[in-house]
Formats: sequence, structure tokens, C-alpha cells
Amino acid sequence: MKIFVYDEFGPEDTAMMQALYSRSAASVSEHVKKVKESGSGKFMERFYVGYGHSSIADCGSTTIFIEDVSMLVAKAIQDWSLYSGQETSSRYIDLSKREIKDPVGTKESKSILDKWMQFYTGSQPAVEEHLKEKYKKKPDEDEKVYDKAIKARVFDIMRGFLPAGVTTQLSWHTNLRQAHDKLDLLKYHPLSEVREAAETILSDLKSKYTNSFSHSVYEEQEKYREFLGNKYNYFLEKEYSGDFSYKTNIKNSELEKYADILEKRPVKTNLPNFIAELGNVTFDFLLDFGSFRDIQRHRNGVCRMPLLTTKFGFNNWYLEQLPESLRLEAEKLIKAQMAAIEKLKARPEDLQYYIAMGFNVSCRVSYGLPACVYVVELRSGKLVHPTLRRVAHQMDKSLRAMFPKLLLHSDLNPDDWDIRRGLQDIKSR
Repeated sequence: MKIFVYDEFGPEDTAMMQALYSRSAASVSEHVKKVKESGSGKFMERFYVGYGHSSIADCGSTTIFIEDVSMLVAKAIQDWSLYSGQETSSRYIDLSKREIKDPVGTKESKSILDKWMQFYTGSQPAVEEHLKEKYKKKPDEDEKVYDKAIKARVFDIMRGFLPAGVTTQLSWHTNLRQAHDKLDLLKYHPLSEVREAAETILSDLKSKYTNSFSHSVYEEQEKYREFLGNKYNYFLEKEYSGDFSYKTNIKNSELEKYADILEKRPVKTNLPNFIAELGNVTFDFLLDFGSFRDIQRHRNGVCRMPLLTTKFGFNNWYLEQLPESLRLEAEKLIKAQMAAIEKLKARPEDLQYYIAMGFNVSCRVSYGLPACVYVVELRSGKLVHPTLRRVAHQMDKSLRAMFPKLLLHSDLNPDDWDIRRGLQDIKSR
């Protein structure tokens, strides 16, 4: 047995070294010599682009850092089952100083954004004081941890009043093939900001990895992608009955064949992936856009990208957390803002920039059973945002109804305050 770890080469070099296994029985140590002698560029041009061996580009990866784009751009990039990366958290970071995208560019549109941000920024002290009264510090709790937990809870609440046009930062770690495939779709996204980001990223990748991004362009394919972008980019359930429903094509008779797998599974342990062959579970529900951003992070399934509108109202949880006087102010603000947004002359897609993230969106997710159980158990925990946690609890209840013999390790404690939020940080040692 021989094991080698080569991390010092660029994505195309790494891809070349792996691809040579399919054409040569020589050791990778010999392939390294070929990389140094010929360079990966000529190889990628000849075998990847020239002969359509797109799997070669799966073997080379890169990381893209994207800054100062709206939440809507971040969600568009992350709307991809193979996305890997991180994003600025509205649950931990004060976004009051961030730039806000204003595609309509009128006095009226700017006023809408300003009013959301004024409430977001100006209400934080009162909300913090209210929370300290509601969740009094216990004698055995560390003061710094407690203060951080309170501050995080403030952002949990106030992020509902952030307009989706507020800017964020994200990373995208991807192999070269997936980058090309995703950007080919984003070029035809309904939002001009997304299209601009896609073109910029694609240009940068073409410059850096010329041979991996020199694909031929076919008019029929481009027209098809444009058609998909225009008609099917966003999901919006037209007639929404209730706020939660579910369905499955998994048969209990088939699932019971694996009763031992279900019964023996320990806490924080995944079901084996082959159980997914039994079918899917699909959930339809309302959830605020802020928390949709969290459930979208689960890639092992289908999570439709909703259109952010005011149609389904503002999630009550955010209002319930405010002190009485502030709640009344918030209700008046929301009503006035909805009327102002409706008067803007813009497409529904562009109106999203002016809608606060506390507004509910129409969500549909579909998972195989292993992924479904993972999502439900993980998102049922106390450290999860309360609005998403409520949905996870509904999912748990649904799974128990559908599959009586399925063992679940969800946290169903109704209390959603946890000082451990103050420990969730990245800091120098």
C-alpha cells in the first residue's frame, strides 16, 4: 500500500494528476513529474475541453469569495445541491452598517429601505433590555457568555426587519465542473445583480483556468437555460391551504424490512444512505425568509427557491418577542411598508429587495428518508432559530405519523432559550 497527499498544486494540476490514473498504470509520483514537465493547461485543453471528459473537472476545486452582494444573490448562488461554503450570519452580526442594494433607485424605494434599517438599528437597545428582563442571568452563568447569548437573541429577532437587499458576504467552494454548470444557469437569472455576479465570476475563472472554461456555446442550450431562468427560477404556491402539509411515497411495508437499522440507530448518527431508495418525503410549509436561508443549507434533497413577497404576511414570532410598545410600532411600520412596496413600479422579482426577511415565503422541500431524519433532528435543537425549530417539530410529528416504527432523536423541549448561544463564536486562542 502506498498513500500520497499532494495539496501544493493548483486545481487544474490536481485534476490532471487524477485523470492520468485512467490512462496510465504508473504511480502518481510519476504523474507529478508530468505535471511539472508539461503543465496542466495543455492536458486540460486536450482531454477535458477537447474530448468532453467533464469528469476530469470534478477533480479540481477552487474557492470563490463573494462580497457586497444582496441576500438575494447569496441565495441564488446557494440554490444548488452541491453548494459548499459559508455566509455572513444575520443571527450573530450587526448588519446596520452594510450597504443596501436599491435596483429601483427612486426616492420612494430608498425611503422603504431606510425605514426598515432605522427600525432594525434603533430598536436593538430596547429589545436587549426587554430580553434581559425576560431571561434573567442565573448566578452560575458566565456574564460574558450571557451577554453574547442575549445579543445573539437580539439579532434573532431584529433580523426579521432587515430588507433582503441588505448586503452580505459568502464563499463558494466548488469543483471546476460544478462552477461552470451553475454559472451557465445564473447567467439567465431574473435578477440583474445575479447575472452580473455570474458574469464576473465566470470571467475571473476563465482568466485563471482558461482551459477548463473554454467550452463551446450552443444556441439551443442557451435558449433552454434562458427559458428555465425566466419561468422556473422561483417557487410560489398559488393557492396555499394551511401552513403545513406533507406526503410520501415510502411504504411502511418496505421500511419495516430494515427495522433493526431503525431501532439500533444511536443519537447523532445518520441512517445509511441506501435507505433513500425507498422514496421521498415532501413538506410544504410557510416560513419566514430569514429562516428559509437556514433550511436551504441542507443540500441532500430538493429545496425550491421561493419568491419573496408580502402575500403570506409577517411571521408572528418576531412580533411576539418585542416589548408591547415596540410591537405596536412594528405592526404600524409593516402595514405602511407593505403599502409603499405595492406602489413601487417594479417586477415582483425586483420588489424582493424591499421586503423584510421576517415575511413568510412558500416553501417546499423533498428528501430521502436519511436526509429527512438528519434535517429534522438537527433543526429541532434549541440553538436553531425558533421559527425554523417550530417547522422542524412539525416535521417530526409528521414523520412519527407516517412511520410509527421510525426512531427519532429530536429535541422537542418547548423552551427555546439557551445560553449556549453565547458560546457559538470564532475567536483567537
